[in-house]
Amino acid sequence: MELRHAISQIAEIHEHLARTEVFRGYRSVTVAISGLVGIIAAAIQAVCLPQPAERLNSYLAFWCTAAAINLAIVGIGLWSRTRHSGTTISRRTAVFAIEQFLPSLVAGGLLTLVIAERAAGSAWMLPGLWAILFSLGIFASVRMLPRAVLLVGAWYLLGGIGALAIGSGDAALSPWTMAIIFGIGQLLAALVLYVTLERSTEGAHQ
Repeated sequence: MELRHAISQIAEIHEHLARTEVFRGYRSVTVAISGLVGIIAAAIQAVCLPQPAERLNSYLAFWCTAAAINLAIVGIGLWSRTRHSGTTISRRTAVFAIEQFLPSLVAGGLLTLVIAERAAGSAWMLPGLWAILFSLGIFASVRMLPRAVLLVGAWYLLGGIGALAIGSGDAALSPWTMAIIFGIGQLLAALVLYVTLERSTEGAHQ
């Protein structure tokens, strides 16, 4: 009985440590690559979809594909780093970090599906709503990341509000709206991760 209690206490301690430890699974390189993917995708849209409001399904499919590519890039980097860490706490911390961000991603996907199927006339709001939901995911993850990540969350929140303020039509679905909000936003996130986590680690090893 005492052994079970001790094991239970150890498990609780591990879980507490995993929840309070700074998460180092996101890497500046993979996050920066995701930002570049967003900027490149915007340039492609500018050439291939100059009037996105008239080809809404193509626009949504295009940016959902770009989002899937970015999720794969960041996800593979996260999986690789967690697998090589070899510690239970690191794996639990990764799970908790994903749990913090996942609801905003799921909400964004479901919102996109509903608007595309039931309220296509409101689709011009999607870039702004995507950015706002992404900011909420970042804010939810702050307790596991450096406090400077708040700047990244603020960038996405203000960018989303700005995109909604632009109004409807091709201006709202402009490729440069996505490039500025998500492309630059991810590059900013990469910079924050490098300065607050990776540079200090590199200095400690020198």
